[in-house]
Amino acid sequence: MADLNSIAQGQAAARRVSRPFPLGVWNSIPGVPEVPGTANVSVDAPGLSGVEIHFETAPGVWASEPLSESAAGIHHGRVSGLGYGSRYGFWPLGKELPGEPGSFQLLLDPYGRGIDEAPGADGGAPLFFSVHVDPSYDWGQSRRPRIPWRDTVIYEAHVRGQTLLHPGIPEELRGTYAGMAHPVMVEYLQDLGITSVELLPVQFHADEEHLRQLGLTNYWGYNTLGFFAPQVSYATKEAQAAGPKAVQDEFKDMVRSLHDAGLEVLLDVVYNHTAEGTKDRPALCWRGLGEEQYYRHDGEGRYLDTTGCGNTLDFSQPRVIQMAVDSLRYWVSEYHVDGFRFDLAPALCRGADGHFDSRHPFLMAVAGDPVLAGSKLIAEPWDIGPGGWQTGNFPPGWADWNDRFRDTVRDFWLRDQAALAAGGTGGSVARLAASLAGSADLFAGSGRTSLASINLVTAHDGFTLADLTAYDHKHNEANAEDNRDGSNENRSYNHGVEGPTADEQVAARRAQSARNLMTTLLMSLGVPMITAGDELGRTQHGNNNAYCQDTPLAWLDWHLDADGLRMLETTRTLLRLRRDFLASQPYRYPAEPREASLLWFDAEGQPMTPEKWEDPGCRVLQLLAGSSFSGLKGLLVLNGTLEDTEVKLPDAQTLRASGMDGEHHQVYQLMLSTAAEPAERTGSRTRGGEKDILPANSISLYRA
Repeated sequence: MADLNSIAQGQAAARRVSRPFPLGVWNSIPGVPEVPGTANVSVDAPGLSGVEIHFETAPGVWASEPLSESAAGIHHGRVSGLGYGSRYGFWPLGKELPGEPGSFQLLLDPYGRGIDEAPGADGGAPLFFSVHVDPSYDWGQSRRPRIPWRDTVIYEAHVRGQTLLHPGIPEELRGTYAGMAHPVMVEYLQDLGITSVELLPVQFHADEEHLRQLGLTNYWGYNTLGFFAPQVSYATKEAQAAGPKAVQDEFKDMVRSLHDAGLEVLLDVVYNHTAEGTKDRPALCWRGLGEEQYYRHDGEGRYLDTTGCGNTLDFSQPRVIQMAVDSLRYWVSEYHVDGFRFDLAPALCRGADGHFDSRHPFLMAVAGDPVLAGSKLIAEPWDIGPGGWQTGNFPPGWADWNDRFRDTVRDFWLRDQAALAAGGTGGSVARLAASLAGSADLFAGSGRTSLASINLVTAHDGFTLADLTAYDHKHNEANAEDNRDGSNENRSYNHGVEGPTADEQVAARRAQSARNLMTTLLMSLGVPMITAGDELGRTQHGNNNAYCQDTPLAWLDWHLDADGLRMLETTRTLLRLRRDFLASQPYRYPAEPREASLLWFDAEGQPMTPEKWEDPGCRVLQLLAGSSFSGLKGLLVLNGTLEDTEVKLPDAQTLRASGMDGEHHQVYQLMLSTAAEPAERTGSRTRGGEKDILPANSISLYRA
C-alpha cells in the first residue's frame, strides 16, 4: 500500500511540475517529463500579482485554474484538460469576471499560436480567444531556396489582393494562402523573374474601432494582435471552418509550394505597436498583463508614440525583446519563412533614453541567434520619434528600404520633367548616378555594400507606379478622412492632365515615364523591390493610402490593356537582362575591377567630368555596367531631356583609356527601349563611336 501511495504522490507531483520557459502553452518542454492530458502554461504578466487561465474542455464548456507559480513577473503552471483546439485566455487572479467565459474579452496569450475571432454582443467589437494549436506538419523534402542577396528581386504583395480577381484561379481559392500557392500564380511569379515574395502582414491583426464604425477594415494589416498566429481571414472558407490547425497548415502549404518553385517567402512584420491602440481602448492582451512594462511611457505615465499609432512597444524591456525574437524564431522554425521586413524598424532599436542605437540589444539578439542566421532582415528605417530617419545606419547583416533612391528616381523622371515642360530646369544626373551605382553615400560609411540597399520606386503605401504618372495630388476621399490622410509629398507628375484621360499623347507619355521608372529600378546596383501590380500598370485612381480599402481599388486587376501588356513584357525583359548584366554585382565599395565595372560617359561618348556631373543642363548619361565573370556588359543610356538626342556610343579607344579591353566592346545591340514605338529598332546594332538617336525622355539598354 505504501508503494502505491508513493506512486500516486509521484504522479500528482509530476502533474504539478511546470516551468517558466518557454512562454506560451506547450504539451511538452525540454527537461520535464510529458504528462498526458496536461500542458505547461506560462505567461509574462508583470502587472498582475496572480493569474488564472480560463479554457474550454469542450466547445462551450469552460474551466479555470490558477497558475500557481510565479517569479519575476512570469506566472506558470501545469494545466489539465487544455487540449489541442481549446480556446483559452487569462484573467487577473481574484478579479471578478464580467460575465460567463466566452461572453467577454479574456486577455490573450502574447505567445498564442492561434487566435479565434467571435462576434461581439449586440454588434459590438468582436471577441478574440487564444487557441492551443498542434504544431505538427510534414514538410517532406521541401527546402528553403536561400537566394543570395546579389540575385534577389523582391515582389511586395498582399495575400488577398494578389489573387482575388485572378480569372485563372478557382473562385474558392482566390484571396487566400491557397490562392497564392496555386500553380497559376506560382508560374506567373516564376515567369516574371522575381525571386522573393514579400507578403504584407500575415500575423493576426484586428481592425481599428473607427474603421469598424465606418464599415471599413484594416486591409493592409499593420495592426497586429498575435505575433505567433497567422491571419485567419486569408485562409480558405474550408480551412477557417476546420479551425486554426487547418489555417496553419494552409499557410505552410503555401510556403512549401513557393519554396518548391524556388521562390523565397519574406514576411512584413509589425513589432512596433499593437492592435490595442491608444490608452483609452480596451485591454486585449499586453495592456491587461502589464502595460507599464510592455509600452513606452513618459515621466507622467502617458504613452510615448513613435509610430503614429498611439502605443509603442518598449524595446528597452528584456521581455519585449524576447517576445519579438521568439516570434521571429518561431516563424523561421515552424513556418520555414526566409526573412522579414520590419515596419518602422527604429522603434525596435530605441533604448531607455528613447534614442536609436545601432547596437541595441534587439539587434544584437537577432544577430547572434542561430535559428535566424541566414534570414533576410530588412528595415523600414524610419519612424516619427527623435532622429527618426535612420537609412544607412542599421548594422551589417541588415538591408534598408532606400527612400533616397525612391525620391531621386522620381525627381529625375517626373518632377524634373514637369519643371522642363513648364520652361524651367531639372536637376543634374549626379544624384541619379549615385543611386544607379548602389548608394555608396548611404551605406559605405557603415561597412555595408550596395546589397544593403533595397531599391524601390513605390511600395504598398503611396501612389502606384501608374498613378505616379497620372496624378499630381492624392485622392483619398474613399478613406472617409476628408482626404487628410496619406502623404502630400509624392514627387509625381500627371503629364498635364489630372487622372484619367482620353488624350492618347498624354497616355503615351505617362506609360513611357512608368517604363523609365521601372527600368531605372531594375538596372541599378542593389536589391530591387517591385510593388505587386506595378508590372501590370495597376491604378488606385489616385488613392495613395489604401490601407482601409479591401475593394477592387486595392486588388490586382488582371484584365490588361495595351499599356499594361507592354509594361508586363518590359518588366520581364528587364529582369532577364538584369540577370545577364548584374548577376555578379559587387559586394563592396568601390567595386574591384575584377568583379565589375561601372564606366560613365556623356552624350559624346566621353568620360564624364566634374563639370558635367554638376551641370543641370547635362541630362544625358551613359553607364556601361556588368561583370567580367559573365563576360556580358550592358550599356544603359538615359535621355532626361524633352528632345530626341544624338548619342555617340563609347568607342574602343575610349574604353581602352578607361581601363577596359575595348576590342570586345565595339558593337552595341539594342535590347530594350522605353520609347513609345521601339519595335522596329529592337535588335539593331550600332558600332562604338557611331551615333544613335535616343528619343526624348527615354532609356535605351544595349548589350555590349
